[in-house]
Amino acid sequence: MSVSGTLIGLDFGERRIGVAVGETSIGIASAVGVIREAGDRARLAAIDRLEAEWHPVAFVVGQPRHADGAEHAVARRAARFARRLAARYRRPVMLVDETLSSVEAERRLRESGAKGALRDVDAAAAAIILQSYLDDPSHAHAAA
Repeated sequence: MSVSGTLIGLDFGERRIGVAVGETSIGIASAVGVIREAGDRARLAAIDRLEAEWHPVAFVVGQPRHADGAEHAVARRAARFARRLAARYRRPVMLVDETLSSVEAERRLRESGAKGALRDVDAAAAAIILQSYLDDPSHAHAAA
């Protein structure tokens, strides 16, 4: 599924959710931060604030897989999270394979010499996930 406009990309994790924003017209994703709140209610409130600020046309959520393609333990939770987003915001939510996105984010941050808040792996991973969607939307599937 392909959409046009502002997108919010999310790297779903059990403790943190990395956040990125991108615009389909320019095809660039940028890391914007991390949701560190615990519990679904607090996390959704943080996403409510992002939605009110950015007015996204859709969300892109990373769905982890093992390098061999097997389902990752967090994959079902990420899919459930994506379905909740779709129901709550009534916007498309696309799932994108995020295999090794955190490893790639860590490598890029290390190479750039980023320090402190600029070195947030979760936000960088969210940007990689969203960029992969912007580069090729055909690799995503809608959360059902």
